Amino acid sequence: MTTAAPSSTATAAVAEELVSFCRAGNFMGAIENLYSSDIVSIESMGNETMPREMKGIDAIRGKNQWWAENHEVNSSVVDGPFVGEDKFAVYYNLDVTFKPTGKRTTMEEMALYEVKNGKIVREHFFYRTS
Repeated sequence: MTTAAPSSTATAAVAEELVSFCRAGNFMGAIENLYSSDIVSIESMGNETMPREMKGIDAIRGKNQWWAENHEVNSSVVDGPFVGEDKFAVYYNLDVTFKPTGKRTTMEEMALYEVKNGKIVREHFFYRTS
């Protein structure tokens, strides 16, 4: 019988809660309830409007507000979590419409989250390129 270490048990609880929020489409609820005030968010790509790395809860709130205002999620698959000692991963497959252009596309990504003291302190997104 395998038993989980205390840190992995706490990580698993945060991971399950994040997945629950995301499956409900409540990304801002996840941020408000599960993210550290010192969160670091890293995208695999960035630009002048949306930097690759953002720090602090206010920056992450702003990034997610921009996302919600500019994208309509037509359908989504949230798979996971896949839990390690202080990290977990989640697979996302989103069918979205970019509101300003009306262009519909499918996005696939994996996100790796790090948990400390019961809060998500780092998230890193990886995208499928083919």
